[in-house]
Amino acid sequence: MSEEINSVQPKVEENKMGIMPIPKLLFNMAIPMVISMLMQALYNIVDSAFVGMYSSHALEAVSIAFPIQSLMIAVATGTGVGINALLSRHLGEKRFEAANITANTGIFLAICSYIVFAILGLTIVKPFFRMQSDLQEVVVFGEQYLTVITVCGFGIFGEIVNERLLQATGRTFYSMITQGTGAILNIILDPILIFGYFGVPALGVRGAAIATVIGQCVACILAIIFNITVNKEITLKISQIIKPKAREILLIYEVGIPSIIMASITSFLTIGMNLILKKFSEDAITVYGVYYKLNSFIFMPVFGLNNGMVPILAYNYGAQKKERIHKTIRLGMACAVAYMLVGLAVFELIPDKLLMIFSANDNVMAIGTVALRIIALSFLFAGIGIVSSTVFQAIGNPLHSLLISVLRQLVIILPVAYLLSFTGNVDAVWWSYPIAEIISFILSVIFLRITLKKL
Repeated sequence: MSEEINSVQPKVEENKMGIMPIPKLLFNMAIPMVISMLMQALYNIVDSAFVGMYSSHALEAVSIAFPIQSLMIAVATGTGVGINALLSRHLGEKRFEAANITANTGIFLAICSYIVFAILGLTIVKPFFRMQSDLQEVVVFGEQYLTVITVCGFGIFGEIVNERLLQATGRTFYSMITQGTGAILNIILDPILIFGYFGVPALGVRGAAIATVIGQCVACILAIIFNITVNKEITLKISQIIKPKAREILLIYEVGIPSIIMASITSFLTIGMNLILKKFSEDAITVYGVYYKLNSFIFMPVFGLNNGMVPILAYNYGAQKKERIHKTIRLGMACAVAYMLVGLAVFELIPDKLLMIFSANDNVMAIGTVALRIIALSFLFAGIGIVSSTVFQAIGNPLHSLLISVLRQLVIILPVAYLLSFTGNVDAVWWSYPIAEIISFILSVIFLRITLKKL
């Protein structure tokens, strides 16, 4: 077998990220990512909707499993952010061999990440659920679901890293195809495997997990094929995958580790909030899990916009094109804020309709309607913060993003939620989100001004 998977040499002419007008470029890069993120968000909602139809205890189990799934995605996407930013910067500097090394090192890191989570899946799943719930049904459902997700989770790491290679070279259309295909396949397989249609045995919650990993694996295979066949600016080599350079790993994680920590904080926040909400009721925990499924439909398209911005910012940072960086930031912020305002309107006007998607019982409806309306107030400020974090990561100031994320989720939300829980009213706990978002918005603006002055 040839050592080179893709032997086509990279072209030296200017990449579109350095010459295409910014409005056209950003929409060209971001729209496929936004569409794919919307598909992924739709899958998250449909998946939980089918699980909710199967059993309310199963829905709670999937909600409790969210932090571990989120941690897996955090490691994959954080590593991907580091790969994306470094690879795009190398391309902007016309250092093509360095870009190749970054790409191959990224695949090695994806393999290592999967092995770590497979081991965790075989050891910590049952103790994790016993810590979060006193109901045996929830623990059993949770163990069935999360064991499959972790032990068979190689698809999510391979998918995300290979998609970042496509994004870094401007091929976001192909990234959209991979994510969209995986999400649609998940949606199709969910009811078949959960309820047992077309002669397939009813697998319940375990079926939902199997549908998820099948979708991830198919998306991973597609992304690898696209990198081999159409991604002409990188050359994948088996020798570089199995013998990565330590320096390249350090450079990737210089940006990637703060991104991983930022995304991982959500997992710890969710665990902490579940423990706080546990003293009110199991239904409050379910509401919190449902909120995170719903908010993915609001936040994930903005993250898609960010994924489109990262290579543009990093490339033009490497090419020293300051004005293009400023234009990208301004347009990105305008789009993010506009979309978050749409999300705010939906959560305020029809929270009951959103909850009905998950076959919510009366108590979940009562708690959730208030919760969605209060938490949604944080959307007013979140758009600026999300785009600012992307800027920090793309042009080499990831510690600013990390600091804001730690302050927002661990230093503000959890302590404030804990203090408000002493009111004895679960509705008060939800106010921790708008409070934290206002403070992080102020810090984001300050750090962004500092970063752009140094640019």
